[in-house]
Amino acid sequence: MSTFTLGIVFLAYFIILTYLGWLGYKNTKSSEDYLIGGRGMGSVIMSLSYGATFISASAIVGFGGVSATFGMGIQWLCFLNMFVGVVIAFIIFGKRTRSIGVQLGASSFPQFLGKFYKSKHIRIFVAAIIILGMPLYAAVVLKGGAVFIEQIFNVDYNIALLIFTLVISAYVITGGMKGVMYTDALQAIIMFICMAFLLVWFYKELGVGFTEGNRQLGELSSMIPEGLKAQGHQGWTAMPSWGSPQWWTLVTSLILGVGIGCLAQPQLVVRFMTVKSNRQLNRGVLIGCVFLMVTVGVIYHVGAMSNLYFMKTEGKITLDLVNDIDKIIPYFINHAMPDWFTAVFMMCIISAGMSTLSSQFHTMGVAVGADIYPLFGCSRRAAIKNNEIKDDTQEKASTKVVRVAVLVSILASYGICYLLSANVIARGTSIFMGICAATFLPAYFCALYWKKVSRIAAIVSMWVGALSSTFALLFLHEKESASLGICNLLFGCDCLFPSFPLNMVDPIVWSFPLSCIAIFVVTLIAPNKSQE
Repeated sequence: MSTFTLGIVFLAYFIILTYLGWLGYKNTKSSEDYLIGGRGMGSVIMSLSYGATFISASAIVGFGGVSATFGMGIQWLCFLNMFVGVVIAFIIFGKRTRSIGVQLGASSFPQFLGKFYKSKHIRIFVAAIIILGMPLYAAVVLKGGAVFIEQIFNVDYNIALLIFTLVISAYVITGGMKGVMYTDALQAIIMFICMAFLLVWFYKELGVGFTEGNRQLGELSSMIPEGLKAQGHQGWTAMPSWGSPQWWTLVTSLILGVGIGCLAQPQLVVRFMTVKSNRQLNRGVLIGCVFLMVTVGVIYHVGAMSNLYFMKTEGKITLDLVNDIDKIIPYFINHAMPDWFTAVFMMCIISAGMSTLSSQFHTMGVAVGADIYPLFGCSRRAAIKNNEIKDDTQEKASTKVVRVAVLVSILASYGICYLLSANVIARGTSIFMGICAATFLPAYFCALYWKKVSRIAAIVSMWVGALSSTFALLFLHEKESASLGICNLLFGCDCLFPSFPLNMVDPIVWSFPLSCIAIFVVTLIAPNKSQE
């Protein structure tokens, strides 16, 4: 593809994005429109937006690189993405979230939990976790897109990161939730088409069928580097050996952290509040499952199969050619696919990054402008009676404040990108999702299904989840605690329990059960009246 043609394609793409952002701006007449799309989105737009928000550049670039390293065991995450992230999320969580959200008049995840439990403390706490934790997740997604631009077009990383950030900022700040969801739908379609073509073209280039390709990949087990063998690697078509360091990393950190954590992602939960009725959620299940099966399923499969491709073409496995996991997929696309598809896939990565980042920035902005600012900025005289936050005019979010907060969150995430190390994209995603699962999921589930859950139990559960996750990251899980250095500064060791496997157990394994136990025990000790 010539430079001129490439320029035309991307110009048309950004013109369409600009139009959709403008359309969202034009149709945003109230704070409810800006925050949750006016509760009038259809099933197709909602499910595509949900899927595009779920699957980010970090999923394609980061987890694709993980599959090239660890093998197809990461496909269990694809299964959990579909079964937990769509089927359970839409049917078990989504329907009641939409219904209760309408009754409460909630326009965000912090508002949903805060109003259900009639607690200003919970609303502020949830918003604070979003404001403090989500910039890390946004930063790894930003890095995933910027790294791909850097590798494919041989552009300086700083320039790639700046351009990527500016483009996203333009339509998120102006268009609100409608602008975000309209552009998400377009980006989801682009991602789906690109991944479907990638799978077909890859096997055409490989020259073998699906079954034969997997058989040949399995025969490459003798090529596994000694370092990975020592960690439990048994081949790219097999799971790591049970209980090995690689098994603990793959299963507890990546598969469980992301597979369960997706249920309590604020930017995903709010999608359930944007639809007209539960009928849209029922219709969206099939769309969401097919989308995830093709997008993440393909990249996880092709990532592992890249070892066979490079063995046939270069005489080396992927890890012998690329040391940084985060750069494996860009390298593969640049060397294995035709030039014109490299440009098209660039659009896929941009779409994946933009769709997730736009939702993250919108969520962070809403947490400041709609959840915290009304309580402390303009509503000191707001009617707060019996610890229940009233929906008076003083509490309604100022879209101007939200837009300013979105800009600040973008700048914060942009700055964090320069603090991130190599091989961090997939891990950064799982860290944030694991924290959300431990902190929010027990209280969120009980709000939907346990009428006797008490306010104090929800508060204790959230604090236990957040503190235990933080403690495990700082002092127990060696991969993070060694990098952060706080444990070494205080106790002279990289982690408090350096013996295997305790040093490999992901924080979610400790924190999520503790959070569940806390909400159950405290409710039994201090029961509450049924939430009507």
